[in-house]
Amino acid sequence: MHQIDKRNKMMSDEEFQNEANLDEQNHAQAQDNAENEQNAASPLEVLEAENAKLKDRLLRAVADMENLRKRTDRDVKDARQYAIANFARDMLTATDNLSRALLTMPQQAKDEAEGPFKSLIEGVDMTEREMLRLLEKNGITKLEPKGEKFDPHFHQAMFEIPNSDVADNTVMEVVQAGYVIGERVLRPAMVGVAKGGPKVMPAPASDNHAGADTGENVDRSV
Repeated sequence: MHQIDKRNKMMSDEEFQNEANLDEQNHAQAQDNAENEQNAASPLEVLEAENAKLKDRLLRAVADMENLRKRTDRDVKDARQYAIANFARDMLTATDNLSRALLTMPQQAKDEAEGPFKSLIEGVDMTEREMLRLLEKNGITKLEPKGEKFDPHFHQAMFEIPNSDVADNTVMEVVQAGYVIGERVLRPAMVGVAKGGPKVMPAPASDNHAGADTGENVDRSV
């Protein structure tokens, strides 16, 4: 009798456990179904999502094409502007030689020159000026920085000149003129710079009276 009651009790416990497990499975399945129904998008929502993706791709493609166009325009412009850079750099040697030819002649000899010699001097001078004009016509500009502040991007310091009357690193002498083509340096100007002066020239003493002359003007561009 006790064994039968024990067996019945065990069966009741197993049935209760089975029912509990089944309830949990049903509850989990119901949650999954609810999530699937909630996540399930309507055909209109699917189309809207695809349309948004296509629109994003289109905008990216348009932006890439615009960047490519700008880059191509810039490359074409640079090619046109700087294509003659090597040729122009070689022509500077000829221009320098013409300038040196004129500088080697004493001014008195130029002033007293007559006949063929005078014509030769005038011809060399005209040729130099014409070459400079043609260089400038093609976007090549001459640099003559005397009196300006030394700029390592455009100038090459060859020597220092002790001078305490001007600001330090002021270009005092130009040994060889420089040239730029567009925004690029074709050849830096070879210069001599001041050394020993103040970092910045002091401003002249001001006068309370308007228009009063305080003395010699000081160049503060450096």
